[in-house]
Amino acid sequence: MATNRIFYLFAALIWVVPGIIITIKGVVAYCNVPQPQMWCLLLLTLCVIIFFYNIFRRVTRRYIEHIATLTHRDSLLRVFTVRGWILLLFMMGLGIGLRLLLSIPIQFTASFYSGLGPMLIFGSMRFLHAMTRQQAH
Repeated sequence: MATNRIFYLFAALIWVVPGIIITIKGVVAYCNVPQPQMWCLLLLTLCVIIFFYNIFRRVTRRYIEHIATLTHRDSLLRVFTVRGWILLLFMMGLGIGLRLLLSIPIQFTASFYSGLGPMLIFGSMRFLHAMTRQQAH
């Protein structure tokens, strides 16, 4: 049923936009990190990537299964569950709030954002892959 195409696209968009923004901030932060700290931060970034890969792989699988059950009459807001929207808004608010209220070290921004951003983009690619897989059937 190709009617879910817009739902997969919407879910991908919701994940890819912050993913790109966060990745850019992480790369810019890496450009400002002193050279001696680089290897340690690269290792931390790898840990962040592995952590979020495992989380986002499961989360996107659940939402892909959820989107497959939606019909053309459903609202775009049904792409994620209420719990999912609350978690998404909480995480965005937490990230924005911490950046505004605290002086976060550049090392944290470099390693955390350079791991989180690409994994959000990875999640969006999973939605797009599910869309193309569904269209093939």
